[in-house]
Amino acid sequence: MKFTNGFWLIRPEFIPSYPVEYSMHELNGNNLILYASSKHISTRGDMLNIPVFTITLSSPMRDVIKVSMCHFKGAPYKKPFFEIYSEEAAVDIYENNQTITYKSGNIKAEICKEPNKWGIRFIGPQGELTNTGFRNMGYMKNRITGEAFILEQLAIDVGEYIYGLGERFTPFVKNGQVVDMWNEDGGTASEIAYKNIPFYMTNKGYGVFVDNAGDVSFEVASEKVERVQFSAKSERLDYYIINGPSPKDVVRKYTTLTGRPALPPAWSFGLWLTTSFTTSYDEDTVTGFIQGMADRDIPLHVFHFDCFWMKGYQWCDFKWDDEVFPDPAGMLKRYKERGLKICVWINPYIAQKSYLFDEGMEKGYLVKTKDGGVWQTDMWQPGMALVDFTSEDACKWYQSKLEELLDMGVDCFKTDFGERIPVRDIVYNDESDPLKMHNYYTFLFNRTVFELLERKKGVGKATVFARSATAGSQQFPVHWGGDSTASYPSMAETLRGGLSLSLCGFGFWSHDIGGFERTASADLYKRWCAFGMLSSHSRLHGSDSYRVPWAFDEEASVVLRKFVKLKCKLMPYLYSQAVKAHTEGIPMLRPMFMEFPEDRACETLDMQYMLGDSLLIAPVMKENGKVNYYLPAGRWTNYLTGEVINGERFSKEVHDYMSLPLMVRPNSVIAAGACDSRPDYDYFDGITFELFEIEDG
Repeated sequence: MKFTNGFWLIRPEFIPSYPVEYSMHELNGNNLILYASSKHISTRGDMLNIPVFTITLSSPMRDVIKVSMCHFKGAPYKKPFFEIYSEEAAVDIYENNQTITYKSGNIKAEICKEPNKWGIRFIGPQGELTNTGFRNMGYMKNRITGEAFILEQLAIDVGEYIYGLGERFTPFVKNGQVVDMWNEDGGTASEIAYKNIPFYMTNKGYGVFVDNAGDVSFEVASEKVERVQFSAKSERLDYYIINGPSPKDVVRKYTTLTGRPALPPAWSFGLWLTTSFTTSYDEDTVTGFIQGMADRDIPLHVFHFDCFWMKGYQWCDFKWDDEVFPDPAGMLKRYKERGLKICVWINPYIAQKSYLFDEGMEKGYLVKTKDGGVWQTDMWQPGMALVDFTSEDACKWYQSKLEELLDMGVDCFKTDFGERIPVRDIVYNDESDPLKMHNYYTFLFNRTVFELLERKKGVGKATVFARSATAGSQQFPVHWGGDSTASYPSMAETLRGGLSLSLCGFGFWSHDIGGFERTASADLYKRWCAFGMLSSHSRLHGSDSYRVPWAFDEEASVVLRKFVKLKCKLMPYLYSQAVKAHTEGIPMLRPMFMEFPEDRACETLDMQYMLGDSLLIAPVMKENGKVNYYLPAGRWTNYLTGEVINGERFSKEVHDYMSLPLMVRPNSVIAAGACDSRPDYDYFDGITFELFEIEDG
């Protein structure tokens, strides 16, 4: 959101106030409370009729400083709030005539005390990280609407790049972009996003987390080219400066603060196949797909039933369509005897035709309007209502319906949607702020489902397949990239979204192999198969056409088989990286600059990635098979061919469908398993440790 017209002018509808100088401070335990006047105080009379900003510095954990800015303390500041996992942190506070310093671990905030020179510098061992100063922190009052906004502007250094802010399909480096935290269903070809996370990191080795669940607006080197501005309609705004100093350190500390990803079960890393969305299918169709994969020796591990496992017009009622699936329990038993896991589609909406609507309305489990009625819409499902997950009883009710499916043989749920959350005239059971709930709702929805799965299946055996997210949602994996299109540009934008999301602590990520909308060419499908199987999670899914490989051409089956079996053999390595994502918060999918922060050539790369510590993948995104990718310094080995290539340069290659740049980092040991048909097996039975360009000593 913009408040200015260029460098000098404020937009006419806004009345601005800014901290101008330090006035005084107080100590409250480890908290430093600063008061900053909005004009220079030369006489006592200057202290009258002016705003004064209250800025509190605290430290929820070592190497992290929280800044809380406040104008009117008594204004409503309603939940929901992000869950913050704080740790005891020793802080040092000291001052001299010119400055006050607040220090926690490897980061310190230095506040200027000199007249007319308000500012805070954030400093780490690597030097100044960023700063706020003249006309950066501020308060804007709209003279027409009366709405108030509080904002901050943090400095961007020369050569500094900004990354993250959720799963964004726009350019990977966010400099120059306007990014609003507002979850929407917009597909992958849009600036809007399913997963808005108010967290960014930079190539200087620090991150910023804005602790507001609402519609925070970021101007990233846009309104002010030298600054990242973030603002919210509020009288208060909190943010955290997290010093690494490496990108991995930043994400470790951010996930300590907001929660580490759970460890998904090993079976979830295998191949998922679905019915697709609006296609026609019954048990014979599904069985034909499963048998077709077996006939072609393509290992299949999870089968997913999309929306129409339930009858139309009544999503969700969590009842199988008995006209299409007359014996669901028997069907699931037959599929599980084949060794398959079962996933079914759900969302948090209750259509008016669903038998659950009357039950939920009677018991008060549906989101209400200010007039006491149930909020409803005809968008998606006729008369659709929304489960109120702020009610503990509503959560238990919703879980009880899913529990019946688990008892029948379902193993996990695709927790779709969660973005279309209303804000006007809405009342929640716990009186949460509807504006903040728009983004936060998905956290409560997915937590409710995930906690049930953990209770029924056990810790480490639960997984969902979620589309929407907010800060902290990484605790409930897996997340997929939403509705892509069957095209190479969409394949590239999908990867950009995954790379941006990974920097926000999401350890596990997937996408629809072949694209969701439209039907891929055989060429694109085969290229996407390689990319999909070399992601943490791998799913074949489409909109109005099936995604079985023989629907494209017979070679597609050969390609898919090769990469499914390759992934199964790599599971000892991959699962070790999954454990690292769970215990350290380091994602499996990693942008190049995360692994190689000292190599400036890696800072903008968004068409290749690291899968764990040791594997570099550059998906082929051209019909002619050409790929141009970068190798950092050292001797890299193509895992598929054994070819060794010297790095610190770009490499141009042409690949057939059975190949792509799958490069092993120098000085790596890859643990490969003896099984190429399943992802969940005894990894130590017949394990092979493959050594690549091991350094002497």
